[in-house]
Amino acid sequence: MGYDSCYDGSRVSWRLQQVVSCTCQTPRRSAYLEPREAFLMFGGRWECGMASENTAGGAETQPYTEVAVMEADDIRRALTRIAHEIVEKNQGVRDLVLVGILTRGAPLADRLAEVLQQIENVEVPVGKLDIGLYRDDYAAHPAGRPAPVPTAIPFDVTGKRIILVDEVVFTGRTVRAALTALLDLGRPSAIQLAVLVDRGHRELPIRPDFVGKNVPTARHEYVQVHVREVDGEDRVLIQKPEERR
Repeated sequence: MGYDSCYDGSRVSWRLQQVVSCTCQTPRRSAYLEPREAFLMFGGRWECGMASENTAGGAETQPYTEVAVMEADDIRRALTRIAHEIVEKNQGVRDLVLVGILTRGAPLADRLAEVLQQIENVEVPVGKLDIGLYRDDYAAHPAGRPAPVPTAIPFDVTGKRIILVDEVVFTGRTVRAALTALLDLGRPSAIQLAVLVDRGHRELPIRPDFVGKNVPTARHEYVQVHVREVDGEDRVLIQKPEERR
């Protein structure tokens, strides 16, 4: 959760892709927040309420409802199952490494490593990857490239079987950027994709190898994954814009 202020001093609270609440109608800053698959802040404008997807130059606002589709125990069980599937598919954890896409993929990768160690009694190396400089959508956003977040991969990826971890797969563009970033670091023997939530609507031919939960969504809906390391809780929500009357 982040905060900003409006002209009258009211506080605006937001979670990555939309402003959640505001008591005034004249937000002070200009910052359009993309849906989760973009997850980085670019230029545009603040609005009170929920910013519609791809509405550069003036986001449309509307109320929304939240529906919980996974709670903490569901997430724990899903990660445990994914870990067992990883072991089965790879016949163990030899030459296996985990790489979490920042921000929320990184703590999920750490959790998977803990479960894999419990299963195989072997510590699996974990890295974290920032894909900000590899995105393909900067031309549409006047703010240009965001400031990079440090990538931390403390091992040589060449010859390794990499499990790429993210919380949500949507259009596939974040994963495409991550693949490009990884291949710039070396030549892995294989890259497999593990996601907590697959919400569909792919724009690229990318399919996860391991999925915690398939969540059918409409394209105009939002999937919010909260992890305790970042958000203070484990929960997955679908945010559904309410119909205007």
